Amino acid sequence: MAPPPLLRLDGVRLTFGGTPLLTHVELGVLPGDRIALVGRNGSGKSTLLKIAAGIVEPDGGEVFRQPGATIRYLAQEPDFGAAETVEAYVAAGLGPADDPYRVTRLIEGLGLRPDARPGDLSGGEARRAALAHVLAPEPDIVLLDEPTNHLDLPTIEWLEEEIRGMRSAVVTISHDRRFLERVTEATVWLDRGSARRLNEGFAGFEAWRDKILEEEERDLQKLDRKIVREEHWLRYGVTARRTRNERRLAGLHQLRADRKNARRAVGTVEMAVGETRESGKLVIEAKHVSKRYGERVLIEDFSTRIQRGDRIGLVGPNGAGKTTLLKILIGEAEPDAGTVRLGTNLDLAFLDQKRAGLNDELSVADALTDGRGDQVMVNGEPRHVAGYLKDFLFQAEQIRTPVGNLSGGERARLLLAKTLATPANILVLDEPTNDLDMETLDLLQELIANYPGTVLLVSHDRDFLDRTVTSTISPEENGRWLDYAGGYSDMVAQRRGAQKDARKAEKPKATSTGTTAKDAPKPAAAATKLSFKQKFALENLPKEIAKLEAAIAKAEAEMADPALFAKNPDRFAKLASASEKDRAALAKAEDEWLELEMLRAEMEG
Repeated sequence: MAPPPLLRLDGVRLTFGGTPLLTHVELGVLPGDRIALVGRNGSGKSTLLKIAAGIVEPDGGEVFRQPGATIRYLAQEPDFGAAETVEAYVAAGLGPADDPYRVTRLIEGLGLRPDARPGDLSGGEARRAALAHVLAPEPDIVLLDEPTNHLDLPTIEWLEEEIRGMRSAVVTISHDRRFLERVTEATVWLDRGSARRLNEGFAGFEAWRDKILEEEERDLQKLDRKIVREEHWLRYGVTARRTRNERRLAGLHQLRADRKNARRAVGTVEMAVGETRESGKLVIEAKHVSKRYGERVLIEDFSTRIQRGDRIGLVGPNGAGKTTLLKILIGEAEPDAGTVRLGTNLDLAFLDQKRAGLNDELSVADALTDGRGDQVMVNGEPRHVAGYLKDFLFQAEQIRTPVGNLSGGERARLLLAKTLATPANILVLDEPTNDLDMETLDLLQELIANYPGTVLLVSHDRDFLDRTVTSTISPEENGRWLDYAGGYSDMVAQRRGAQKDARKAEKPKATSTGTTAKDAPKPAAAATKLSFKQKFALENLPKEIAKLEAAIAKAEAEMADPALFAKNPDRFAKLASASEKDRAALAKAEDEWLELEMLRAEMEG
């Protein structure tokens, strides 16, 4: 017998501004469920989570929450309230019976400083603090709205493992395909006001969705043909009994009403990049580039050569220096050593992860044109802003809406529209996937894959990187950056191959006591599962990594004080030395974890 639901929504309805957002939504959450909530931007996903959490009241329908069940909700924008420190904020989520040790474990696991003031946190740190606050009590249901936004790859992978080990039921909204594939076991599709459920994880969703949309389109075509036949009969058919004619005419009116009320799937984004002159074959050449901040080495002796048509991905933890390296490569920042040579005929379009190119006070139309009329030039041809914005799923009535009133997804689409209208042969995209729905991501992936110019891309979205880039630049230890062929998964495989080669090279040294290859014992059969020692290391290395990251962050925060070196040079030198040792230990721990994780994945097939 199935357990009773922890949460059930029956026939939930909600209307905003006269437009139905949710018409008849059904959602049930059982103990231990892992549900992906997916749908287009604006389909009501975040609103539905707020209804489930009790933050928003629906216009109709029933919301049942099992008495005594605990529910925690992760909003896209965290509210720290009056908490004075991160530790106090995380602990505020605990109930009387909850384990206070989880506060310490989560703060360490997420690489946060317990004494940090919430107001001083970066976007990524604030997101991690909010996650710790929600996860600390290990509630019956966790509702997560875009939990991976602003997180780096190590933290996303840590979160995946944390969710998989929790007893809580989880309902999550995310644009990160790889994350959803790893943590979900069912998918709820919110579409045109109603919800459909697939009892499979996200990996099976897109094929299922496409099949439903194809069937709907066929049904609409059948309805259109039936209406045409009935109209033909009405005009030209042989007159029959009057009552029969009236009945058939009423049936035609009903068919027309059905056709009028049929809600087709929301259209897809239409994307095109503003074309310009072709750049030279050589786009960027960097030789022996280095960059330091105080004693901290961000980039050490890095060289690369980028040619027209290359699509380069930059990956790495937050704070590793991705944006710094990107700005050095495009000439917006100067290296401390080395040279950067830019090619000829370069026209650049830059998408900033902070969405700094948008003024909240301007209307959508003025933000697109910088207040210069109601037309925008796309590929050398003028287009009215209403028509161009329609390609990015903006309604005509939205073009006079202030930018400050837009949702996160709408802001992302507007800035993307503005960036792509800029004539360019180099696209520089810093975290372009934040707040974009999956259909828009699909179009952006296709655009980048077919773009004739050059692309420099910073992203934490593993699936997006695998689908778009031709090579990946990633940091190693001590400020070294390496260039790998292919996407993120290719980079991981190449790193693992290099580690295997290094181990093979060390084997002769270990057996140089006179034992010949012929006399050496035969290798044992390949292992099918991790040893206890390997499992223990895999589970505990993330904690060690988080501790090292926290120690590095703490030291760097103290070293950032410009007066420290003048007042206490010995203290500055001590901090710099300790930070350098911690960085070396961090690189070693990350490499060991990566090797074990790849080994585990290989054994699991």
